[in-house]
Amino acid sequence: MYSKILILRFPKTEVEKPIVCYLVKDYDLIFNILNAAVLPRKEGIMVLELSGTKKNFKEGVKYLREQGVHVQNASQEVKRTMKKCTHCGACTAVCPTSALFIQRSDMSVDFDQKKCSVCELCVPACPTRAMEVRPTNKAFF
Repeated sequence: MYSKILILRFPKTEVEKPIVCYLVKDYDLIFNILNAAVLPRKEGIMVLELSGTKKNFKEGVKYLREQGVHVQNASQEVKRTMKKCTHCGACTAVCPTSALFIQRSDMSVDFDQKKCSVCELCVPACPTRAMEVRPTNKAFF
């Protein structure tokens, strides 16, 4: 099984079409939406994990591009600035992968970078702005 986290940018002319659903129907791919902001008549942005055979994955990405969707690898990572973190736990409430969790022994917030899906939900949830998104590279397909 081949899997990647992608950032999709939908032009405002395409946001009302069920483009992502065709990835399942026509390309036998599995998707998990990690974050999305799609509004009528405005550009849509979606972060999703896309999985399937490598051949179907490439064909699915080609289909997305043919529909006018800008496809980019999730070339970002979430980092925590320890000096800013107060261990309040606000980020743990919104983390869908449990990458951020409370260590019960001392009630501190721990961050497992390997579990992070870069959904970015922790960034606005952090009152001290200890969580931030940083680019790792500019890799595109």
